Amino acid sequence: MTSLWLADRPEPPWTANQIDEGPRSAQVVVVGAGITGLITAVLLARAGKDVLVLEARTVGSCATGNTTAKISLLQGSHMSKILPRHGIGTARAYVEGNREGQQWVLDHCETHGVAVQREDAYTYAQSSKGVLSARAELAACQAVGLPVTWEDDADVPFPYHGGVRLPDQAQFDPMPFLDSLAVELIKRGGRLVEHARVRRVSSKGKTLRAQVNTPARQEIEIEASQIVLATGIPILDRGGYFARVKPSRSYCFAFKVPEGSITRPMMISTDSPTRSVRYAPFGDGERLLVGGAGHTVGREKSPSKALDELASWARKHYPGAMQTHFWSAQDYTPIDQLPYVGPILPGNESIFVATGFNKWGMTNGAAAALALSSRILGGRMDWSRAFASWSPHELSGLTTAVQANLEVGFNLTKGWITPAIRTGRRSPQRDEGGVVSGPPWHLEARCRVDGTEHRVSPVCPHLGGIVNWNDADKAWECPLHGSRFAPDGTLLEGPATRDLTASQPSDRPAGAMR
Repeated sequence: MTSLWLADRPEPPWTANQIDEGPRSAQVVVVGAGITGLITAVLLARAGKDVLVLEARTVGSCATGNTTAKISLLQGSHMSKILPRHGIGTARAYVEGNREGQQWVLDHCETHGVAVQREDAYTYAQSSKGVLSARAELAACQAVGLPVTWEDDADVPFPYHGGVRLPDQAQFDPMPFLDSLAVELIKRGGRLVEHARVRRVSSKGKTLRAQVNTPARQEIEIEASQIVLATGIPILDRGGYFARVKPSRSYCFAFKVPEGSITRPMMISTDSPTRSVRYAPFGDGERLLVGGAGHTVGREKSPSKALDELASWARKHYPGAMQTHFWSAQDYTPIDQLPYVGPILPGNESIFVATGFNKWGMTNGAAAALALSSRILGGRMDWSRAFASWSPHELSGLTTAVQANLEVGFNLTKGWITPAIRTGRRSPQRDEGGVVSGPPWHLEARCRVDGTEHRVSPVCPHLGGIVNWNDADKAWECPLHGSRFAPDGTLLEGPATRDLTASQPSDRPAGAMR
């Protein structure tokens, strides 16, 4: 299960640093080597800052390397949600930030020879039920100055009931772009270390201390004056960002389709189930990318059922389509629809965050990097108020926040109670998947993948949620705030910073007399 961008990836044109190369300190430590982290690091290195990037896995291995990589200012039905909540001024500031982010990416690609395809973007209705929301998006985009038009027809083989078109947007393979950033960062004296997971951050005076797990599983300390958390969702709990965003998982297929049947524009539907379509150049021609089947992380009983429906939809409308790749990605929706970019806490100018890109990270991630680097260097982007990590505009999302956190509380309780009725259930046979069972004092998560059985504690090390099994990704997912773990309990992505613990044999409640 590897994305089109990460599969068969050639040796990158750069060499990662070792954690022991150079001093265990930097002016700025950037945590995360996706689009936001690497652009931020490059911009700071250009300004002469001593920068160290720490990546828990490999460059681009999370959101950026698993995105559909649309570099578009037309973002589904996003603008029709922002405008009524925040007003014309903030909505225009959001668009301006995305426009500057988009232009920075395109300029960098042109300068460094990274291939980009320029295509029109559509937000469309796939049934009569979706027309109203598509029309609302048209009006909102026109209000903020985007040159959109309504198109009654489009050259696509699937149901189309009209949609919004924004011409001359862009798409690309994000990995050559990240490679070019890594090359520049290292040339400018920055350091980039992979397989280095930041566990926590403390402070002593004005010095920050990041506790880092090395590839050798040793814990070392890195000192910095400032730290940027560019990790999808912040790995530190301060600021409570885990309660201010909603984690979602979505999926993508790549198909080889008969010559002449590829869809050229970038398409995304307003009505459910979501259909996202684009093409991508590939070694032996082109691939059709079809995305959708999204769900809240850890709360879908069987994600694979929606995947089967998505694949059937693609094969129905593109006869002869042959699947070549399948992957998934995680996104975070902020409670008030605007990203959180800036200080982790009000008045804190030492730790910065960037999260809540709501599936549009290619432009929002670049905008976040521009805003963060400018702030660290003593400046301020005029449009950055639309990206503020702390702002009165968040009150517009208060009802959403209350509802979301009621759902978290429900899932926390449900997770601890439900497994008790499964006590004594047999282990999964063959590759049946995963199950959590047992009394509350000895819960156990068991799964069998590729013939190997794994047993771990199902208690998420973040805030004690009980993980559920994702039968599409073959991973454990926490329904509280979206932490994910491999079948053997290895941490895949946060906000947790540690693995699930190994299951311990027990025949009595914890604390029972011996």
